[in-house]
Amino acid sequence: MDALTRVLELMRMQGVLDLRCQVGGAFDIDHDPLPSGEAPFHLVLSGAGRIELPGSPPVELHAGDLVVMPHGASHRVVDAGGATSGKTMALDTSGLMPVRRNGEHVSLDILCGRFLFAPEVSRWLFEPLPPALQVNLSTTHGLDALSGIVAVFRDEVARQPPGAMAVVTALTQALFVFALREHLEDARALPSFLALLADPRLSRAVTAMMKEPEREWTVSSLAEHAAMSRATFARHFEARANMAPHETLTLLRMHLAGELLRRTNLSAGAIADRVGYRSESAFGKAFVRAMGQTPARYRRR
Repeated sequence: MDALTRVLELMRMQGVLDLRCQVGGAFDIDHDPLPSGEAPFHLVLSGAGRIELPGSPPVELHAGDLVVMPHGASHRVVDAGGATSGKTMALDTSGLMPVRRNGEHVSLDILCGRFLFAPEVSRWLFEPLPPALQVNLSTTHGLDALSGIVAVFRDEVARQPPGAMAVVTALTQALFVFALREHLEDARALPSFLALLADPRLSRAVTAMMKEPEREWTVSSLAEHAAMSRATFARHFEARANMAPHETLTLLRMHLAGELLRRTNLSAGAIADRVGYRSESAFGKAFVRAMGQTPARYRRR
């Protein structure tokens, strides 16, 4: 399993489809800010429009665009002309998926939803990301890929057969990965843990840490996994991640420990041992620094 896939597991990501908007003419749809751990997304099925975010340039929308607001920022979806008002919207709830319309000829058909994450993980990972991530699936993956994804979305939401949520969750996770890939391939991406995962050689060291968090890792042993000298590895790692290898190891250990606290009945001492701490006290202090609460409180919540 590669490092990004494992991190997505730790994030406990799920996808939620909220509604479909079929609007035309002048329209203006406000979206309130979301709490930590929720990131709204919009997938354009057809047409054009724009997204306006406070303090950021507008995001132009075209068929095939996926836009994710990783920080849950408030935003407005407006027509391509940037209308400040429009006709009153009506919400049709007669089907299994709500549809918002304004009665005009449809110039924008868009799916609106949210990605849900573990807040403590998303805060760490998303801090360096821009207010909006945009990827065009029709150019990145071809029109067939877009039409296939949209067709499955429509079918699962409309029929809601057994396992529909599992299918939607898997598809939305794929959409999120597409958006992350597009961002990380951009040379302007800021140093971060996510940027580290995009590096083919350095990410092998991260994968090794996640597979064996209990191991007494050194810079030299990690450099071997990246096929680099110790000095070159340390220099490139810090430049890419904006943190030292030992800091990254500690963060990974704490988030892996959080997963064990959620999913198992192991004692704090046993979990400490599994993530490389021989002292339960030292583990507890490191956990509070990284997660903001004690292991016991984290487990209860």
